[in-house]
Amino acid sequence: MKLGKFLFAAAAVTALTTGASAGTLDDVKAKGFVQCGVTTGLAGFGAPNDQGEWAGFDVDFCRAMAAAIFGDAAQVKYTPTTSKERFTALQSGEIDVLARNTTWTFSRDVNLGFEFIGVNYYDGQGFMVRKSLGVTSAKELDGASVCIQTGTTTELNLADYFRTNGMSYESVVIETSAEGRGVYEEERCDVYTTDASGLAAQRSTMADPSEHIILPEIISKEPLGPLVRHGDNQWGDIARWTLGAMIVAEELGVTSANAEEMASTSKNPEILRLLGGEGDMGAQLGLPADWAKNIIMQVGNYGESFERNLGTTTPLALERGLNALWTDGGILYAPPMR
Repeated sequence: MKLGKFLFAAAAVTALTTGASAGTLDDVKAKGFVQCGVTTGLAGFGAPNDQGEWAGFDVDFCRAMAAAIFGDAAQVKYTPTTSKERFTALQSGEIDVLARNTTWTFSRDVNLGFEFIGVNYYDGQGFMVRKSLGVTSAKELDGASVCIQTGTTTELNLADYFRTNGMSYESVVIETSAEGRGVYEEERCDVYTTDASGLAAQRSTMADPSEHIILPEIISKEPLGPLVRHGDNQWGDIARWTLGAMIVAEELGVTSANAEEMASTSKNPEILRLLGGEGDMGAQLGLPADWAKNIIMQVGNYGESFERNLGTTTPLALERGLNALWTDGGILYAPPMR
């Protein structure tokens, strides 16, 4: 009798697990697109371009997921979210995945019930000031008014940093990055603080970027990455390995220009597995064999996306830094695809 109860319970757990792991992918396929939560607008990371189409580094992740699932990177719809709205939108099922500058923390991962699928940008909080303020270090900001976005990790980081250094400040609370830029440019605050990449993005859209400097201090760890809801392992795996495929492709020298050729001519087993020429990685994810090849051909590898949206030839002019591959002085790498 006890064995029978055990077997019944085990079968029930298996059924529940199987059902949960198929949920989001089936829903996405049924509606024909990935609903992706993005920022309300941050240059280089996610914003409508001159044609009104969403583009940017985080947007590329959304496009990559669509390429993996549908073979078409255009099968995405975008939901702009503020820092306050983003988690509710994901929890409620309004969006399938959140791909906007969001820091991976313990409480968000565990208490809020989310699953961060990896880090797509290693960042840290910084400070931007007008050159006319005559400040060269964050240690000189005692008594300053600081523009800070509510609902973010930057609030606590700012409080900790000023308290540790025996300084005081006045908060000027903002809802969105665009509002923050406006308040800062109107000189209603002395300092703008957020992730250093966000500061570079905001500065790039100002009337005269050269009049603003980002101070040298980085006061926090901000591992930014996409996230999904807990409880759907298959969907989490698809998101995780979408990012992984882009990173591994750069490691292996597979680009949007050569992926098609390498899929048929490469002698490297890892490249063949990545591009669907060998193995059954696609089937294990519930995707076509060429899922990763479609990502790379339509969106590019990690390095291509970084350089196109954030790199030194863009208005943001960001160096790879920590986000360089582990083989090139950075800390970026994906687990082996085998």
